[in-house]
Amino acid sequence: MAYAGVRSLLAPPNVRSLRETPSDTGHHINEPLGLPLKFPAVLSQELAWVGPQFEDETHYIYPLLVTEIAEVDAALARFKTLGLDGDQINIDNFPLPTLGTKLVDLSAVLYNGRGFFVLRGIQPRDYSVEDLTMIWLGIQAYIADQLHIVADNTSDEKIGHHRHSTSAITFHTEEAGDITTWLTRSTAASGGQCIIASAYNVYNILATHRPDIIRTLAKADWAFVIPRFHCRPIIFYEDGKLIMNFTRTPLLGNTTHPRPEHLPKTSEKQRETLDIVEAIAQATQLEIRTQPGDMHFINNLAILHRREGFVDGQSKQGMRHLVRMRLRSSKLGWNIPPELQKEWEDTFEEDLVKIWHLEPTPGDAFPLRKYTN
Repeated sequence: MAYAGVRSLLAPPNVRSLRETPSDTGHHINEPLGLPLKFPAVLSQELAWVGPQFEDETHYIYPLLVTEIAEVDAALARFKTLGLDGDQINIDNFPLPTLGTKLVDLSAVLYNGRGFFVLRGIQPRDYSVEDLTMIWLGIQAYIADQLHIVADNTSDEKIGHHRHSTSAITFHTEEAGDITTWLTRSTAASGGQCIIASAYNVYNILATHRPDIIRTLAKADWAFVIPRFHCRPIIFYEDGKLIMNFTRTPLLGNTTHPRPEHLPKTSEKQRETLDIVEAIAQATQLEIRTQPGDMHFINNLAILHRREGFVDGQSKQGMRHLVRMRLRSSKLGWNIPPELQKEWEDTFEEDLVKIWHLEPTPGDAFPLRKYTN
């Protein structure tokens, strides 16, 4: 059993604790055993997978053919003659006659299939940083028609973002975006691999063994303090699809961003819930061995991701460097719960000025977002 290592965490709690929970007023309210209303007993979609299913990486890594790379090069050369900015790339001005059809099919895999894939074959050493970025933008245009590459105005702040740390990061989702994607310009000397886990599989295990944890995740009393104070659930079930959305820092705080004392703190039950989700995800995860030039695409609504700790080398080529985007397909995109809609609207607002930082900013500054996961 893939999650045997977390079996003790899956032991059902005291029956009384399942039937009686303290209300906001301090009184006890009766709560029925089982799953929240409308939540299914099992999610049978292809999104419910475990890492060992993909021991053969050819199931999710797609190497570009020589002819497809030639298409990319021709599209790049054509686009550069148009005098347009990179954020104006689309499927009309970046034509990929053969590869484009494959990419459209892979977009459906993200939304309706396993929920992730890696595109491999573009060699960063063969392109300037700007050209490499335009290639990535051109490829993603076939995956989704809305993208987020917005920089905020905090580039000069020493904010200690975890992406400038070499420490491991726990499982999380990005706070907005249907799809999260990143281009690996270079990899670390050791470590730093991308690790993903299916939120659908986590749900299925909990539904069988700990429905009380699902009820906790579905309650609207999770007090997030970033980017603004608001309370909402961590999981949603909309139109037959499960959506999980959370990061730890807005809930627990950290040394860089301590949680304000006057705001509600996470309960012991909520902290247990986060730890159980993390343990199951780690027990069923898939580690992807990344190469320079890899383009990762994952469903940010249904798949959790984390990063292991890493050690950079001395040369630029031996330093881990990823650049990221968030995407949404207006054709395939899922309905977003009302509690999350503001984040999605802010992320994909059409009037936002799109700025791409081609090189990392110095020190601890992080140009795209002030707050950490």
